Amino acid sequence: MATGRTTVTEAAVREALGKVQDDERGGDLVGLGMISGLTLRDGHVLFSIEVDPQRGPALEPLRQAAEKAVAAIPGVLSVTAVLTAHRGSGAAAPAAPQGAQARPAAPGGAQSRKLPVTGVGSIIAVASGKGGVGKSTTAVNLALGLAALGLKVGLLDADIYGPSMPRMTGITGKPNSPDGKSLDPKENYGLKVMSIGFLIDEETPMIWRGPMVQSALSQMLRDVNWGTLDVMVVDMPPGTGDAQLTMAQQVPLAGAVIVSTPQDIALLDARKGLNMFRKVDVPVLGIIENMSYFCCPNCGHRTDIFSHGGARAEAEKLGCDFLGEIPLDIAIRETSDSGHPIVVSAPDSPHAEAYRGIAARVWAKLRSGAGPVAPRIVIE
Repeated sequence: MATGRTTVTEAAVREALGKVQDDERGGDLVGLGMISGLTLRDGHVLFSIEVDPQRGPALEPLRQAAEKAVAAIPGVLSVTAVLTAHRGSGAAAPAAPQGAQARPAAPGGAQSRKLPVTGVGSIIAVASGKGGVGKSTTAVNLALGLAALGLKVGLLDADIYGPSMPRMTGITGKPNSPDGKSLDPKENYGLKVMSIGFLIDEETPMIWRGPMVQSALSQMLRDVNWGTLDVMVVDMPPGTGDAQLTMAQQVPLAGAVIVSTPQDIALLDARKGLNMFRKVDVPVLGIIENMSYFCCPNCGHRTDIFSHGGARAEAEKLGCDFLGEIPLDIAIRETSDSGHPIVVSAPDSPHAEAYRGIAARVWAKLRSGAGPVAPRIVIE
């Protein structure tokens, strides 16, 4: 890259946005207080435009005008602007038609408008009802297990508040933007990867409202040059909040994989996550029991630290498949933290074999028609 690139400042971005007019409200985006969540890193600019949910569907030209204005600033490599339908931003919302029931607005202001993810085959979500169960470690090793089958695989880090895929995949640096409008995913180990962590510093907190997170997820799907993929693995945020519901409702996922530890409290939360997907008609491909047991590396004694077999029993109870169990092992933790996941760093290990076995079962279920495939996958 060329040296001496012009540094993009927040003041320059706000000055550019101050020239973009919202004609209906008779003012500019900055003066009307419509800009929020402004983030800059090495020439990449992200921000949200807060609009009334009733106007959202008609304001795509305004969003594009804002992106164009910022893209003209010297030194800007890419611009991501998202519409945030947020009541309380700007003028009061018009009253709903008589008899209409109030509903949360979808990202971009549309309730159900969906756009395809070109070239992507099946999209699967790796989810958990709570944090700390090893979901991200499972997601990256599942993706690598699918790639080991000879598939073209993408990995989307949908955890905006706690992105971990840059570290787990050993990828550093920012993504390229060939046209100033879209981003090329980063690549390593044969995976195409996208994460908000590539655009912000690792220690920078994302202080964004829920609708802003939803819109950012949509942008990372729609405005990334994924190319042709057989399958995309989405590392979902923990829990069952706005981001999870947005992905489940607006991306007809081919299926979801639930990760849990064997203990009762984790299974209770895993059950909530599973039921959320079922309520929005997303097939549940199965449950994985992570941290299933611990074998002492010195004496070989096995200890069921978090109990054992709970996820298998829960799968039988809920009528879904049990995909496999992964032990609690320091090698899995160390390889994940170092950016060399165990499926590629120790491919002959029993742990890598377990992940590949789970990947093979997941792919078999996708091929058997457990969920929608390429032509039917859509995204808000």
